[in-house]
Amino acid sequence: MQKLKPMLPYLGIILVVFYLLPIAIQGMGSAMLILLIAIPVICFVCALLYGIKNGFNIILPIVVGLLFLPSLFIFYNETAWVYSIAYLVISLIGNLIGMVSYKNRK
Repeated sequence: MQKLKPMLPYLGIILVVFYLLPIAIQGMGSAMLILLIAIPVICFVCALLYGIKNGFNIILPIVVGLLFLPSLFIFYNETAWVYSIAYLVISLIGNLIGMVSYKNRK
């Protein structure tokens, strides 16, 4: 539980983005903007900031990928499962880049 506690604010932001941002989708253009730009950027920034502050933690990207799965069935269809993997990879990259900064600070 101690490893999850520092992640909660970042996961909270990502959770809000996964479940409230799709409400703004009004057409295919806005759906692509949200799925391909807004959500990945927010996932990357949250993972980057977590990495800068706390270092690398493999649990963060895995949880990000898992958090997207229920929204898949609420807002999208089963063909959007690939976004779960994409967000996991984007979070992993952000966390790794943040880890470099974390190590340089120490």
